[in-house]
Amino acid sequence: MPTAILFSSKANEKNNLVLILDKKSSIPATIKLSKENSNFIAAQIKQENHSFLLHENGKMVFVLVADEKKQLHLTHEALRKAANGATASLNKYKTKTVDVVNASHIANAQLYVAEGMALSNYQFIKYFKDASKKKNSLETINVVGDAKLKNEVETLNTICEVMYQVRDLVNEPVISLSSVDLGKEVLKASKKYGFKAEVWDKKKIKQNNFGGLLAVNMGSPIEPTFSILEHKPAKPLNKKPIVLVGKGVVYDTGGLSIKPTPDSMDHMKSDMGGAAVVLGTFMAIAKLKLNLHVIGLIPSTDNRINGSEYTPGDIIKMHNGLFVEVLNTDAEGRMILADALSYAQQYNPELVIDFATLTGAAARLIGPWGHAIMGNADEKVMSEFKKAGDEVYERGAEMPFWEEYGDRMKSSIADLKNVGGADGGAMTAGKFLENFTNYPYVHNDIAGPSFAFAEASYWGKGGTGYGMRLLFQFLRNRTK
Repeated sequence: MPTAILFSSKANEKNNLVLILDKKSSIPATIKLSKENSNFIAAQIKQENHSFLLHENGKMVFVLVADEKKQLHLTHEALRKAANGATASLNKYKTKTVDVVNASHIANAQLYVAEGMALSNYQFIKYFKDASKKKNSLETINVVGDAKLKNEVETLNTICEVMYQVRDLVNEPVISLSSVDLGKEVLKASKKYGFKAEVWDKKKIKQNNFGGLLAVNMGSPIEPTFSILEHKPAKPLNKKPIVLVGKGVVYDTGGLSIKPTPDSMDHMKSDMGGAAVVLGTFMAIAKLKLNLHVIGLIPSTDNRINGSEYTPGDIIKMHNGLFVEVLNTDAEGRMILADALSYAQQYNPELVIDFATLTGAAARLIGPWGHAIMGNADEKVMSEFKKAGDEVYERGAEMPFWEEYGDRMKSSIADLKNVGGADGGAMTAGKFLENFTNYPYVHNDIAGPSFAFAEASYWGKGGTGYGMRLLFQFLRNRTK
């Protein structure tokens, strides 16, 4: 179960406490501490210790001293990261409930601490025999504040609830999350959260000439799926829909261009991170009733070898009629995304945004600290993305989208080829996809931060859910 984040107008004297201070703040009169503990806090702040634990009348008080940065979003991120340590301490002492009180001069600091705590508390332990023993104790985080904070707390609770589910999807192995299973998850979520959904089977995918998706699926014993999601309020703010596209490769061996292992194939259950981002975003916007018309498209398959797989040298006719020469079967994500992007044209969209764990080139370029963003949308849209990325600290670094990258994708025997060489690999992939668009387009390559190979603050280890908070924040900002 996700950790619950609840609003409270005042702290409960019996509850354990996370107290947020800064160098100039004083302990609120409502927080009863002994003189000894008050003096201890003052001494720790003077020594520039930013987090420490003390005990007061049988309860724990975890003190976070806010470290203000030059930019506000950096201050907020420091609070999220500091909350990771508080969460570890609270679980060590088997704490179930904690109140978060802000006595610093940073507005709404308790929201960012609660967010960091809830995301830090995530676990993927369902495949442990003794899972009940490994389970974290922390169940409820009470955010203490004025009544005007209540809606923000409810929104944050939904975002963290959805992030748990996004991370679960990315962490789930292909043996229990095939392309068909992913389609079932879409339908289940649509009923729970209240958005429309339709899942195509292989027969309907063939009828709609999704050549790229069918080609990648040739080596799989499991059928592909194509999921269509829709959230449409009665009077949406946008006249044309925004379309979200997520890469849903539930497992990627590389096909005949097989990946080496370990460190390359063994985490490829996460290659559907983009699909999880899109599905999670729909959960959030539907539950929070965001007043935008949004459509989601998720092409899904695995990429395997069984003797009938597509091969380097094959030429594939895509959904929009273009022919693609396949030179690397491990460049499969762009093949299935291309069909979905082409299909999106029928909606006459205001904007199309895709999220995909697409290239190792992007991961090497940016590392795990952010992702590569590019496209032909105007600078206003790109600025909105960067702003949203800073706000949730899922930062996109805008890459050039020059025509020369597109030239690399021209084939001598077909309209396009599916790889363009090692140089600028993230951008050539993006320019390949642009051939299947006729609308403003933003491409997000989240290959670096989508999966953490070691513990990384509140991101944890494994599937991070990176991209969902960014995409929701971008959409939410458009309703303000």
